[in-house]
Amino acid sequence: MNASTIKSLIQQHLPDALVEVQGDDGAHFEALVVSPAFVGLSLIKQHQMVYDALGERMREEIHALSLRTMTPEQAQQLRPSAAH
Repeated sequence: MNASTIKSLIQQHLPDALVEVQGDDGAHFEALVVSPAFVGLSLIKQHQMVYDALGERMREEIHALSLRTMTPEQAQQLRPSAAH
């Protein structure tokens, strides 16, 4: 398993998402997923959507996934303002 495969799997399930995945040891990964599909959902529901995209791979091939999910609005609030 590699980061690009994980990114692809998540994007197949959440095609409107911005997905960034890091990790190069083949088992431990960090992912940031920003999607409008997360609007109105709890953090647990958001994470479940991503885990559903990865399916059995979460049990068999991916040993650790540090997952961060947010809506586009939440992501926008984290970006520093360009107007100074």
